[in-house]
Amino acid sequence: MDPVAALSAFDRQLRRELPPGDPETTVEREPRLIRHVSTAAHSWQGVVWTDLDAATADAAIAAELPRFTGDYEWKHFSHDRPADLPDRLAAAGLVADVLEAVVVAEAAGVPDFAPPAGVEIVEATTPEGIEKATDLHQRVFGKDMSKLRAQLLAAAPGTLDVVLAVAGDEVVSAARTDYYPGTDFAGLWGGGTLPEWRGKGIYKAVVSRRARLAQARGVKYLQVDALPTSEPILRRAGFVRITTTRPFTARPR
Repeated sequence: MDPVAALSAFDRQLRRELPPGDPETTVEREPRLIRHVSTAAHSWQGVVWTDLDAATADAAIAAELPRFTGDYEWKHFSHDRPADLPDRLAAAGLVADVLEAVVVAEAAGVPDFAPPAGVEIVEATTPEGIEKATDLHQRVFGKDMSKLRAQLLAAAPGTLDVVLAVAGDEVVSAARTDYYPGTDFAGLWGGGTLPEWRGKGIYKAVVSRRARLAQARGVKYLQVDALPTSEPILRRAGFVRITTTRPFTARPR
């Protein structure tokens, strides 16, 4: 995979040209900034792309500040300009969240990893399956997942895969794939595994199952915003870091 070509496609398709994710979301395009805004409580909102420089950055940030209520965020990427944009966002009172690596792989290049003995990977896009996935995420991450649950239940047909890792009657891991029609990309999100089941190869098996599902749909690239705990595993599965990202919000999360 050519990382430079992948980053160029990522910026164009998933930032500058990405259509709204649901009927409640609107894309607002300005000459140097693109944002997504929504009337639905479960929809993501924020700045997705900028083309700023030292002369225009502070005015753009100041104009955007009134929007920073609720979960609105400025999604900054390390290759965005100017180079000191994170410092300018912080100086304006915004709070930096966790830094994540944006890693990409070609779906066809992700190997097949079998789950450990006694664990089965199953597809679960029904409302019951979504409930099981978000319940698992609530256990793993210790956060209220009601907004995510509403978002997944409202997803348009064909834009979502949910997979579960099941041991006996217990869901031990869950993750999803978001599809972006009209692009070369699918996003892998929400990989969470119960602590006592980590280190057994379940996460890799969940990644490869999602890769096969995406490949069957004709997807070229898989993209993940990876935490430090996930990036080494994804690198061993063929993913390459193309940039990093960090959201800025009005208050700590």
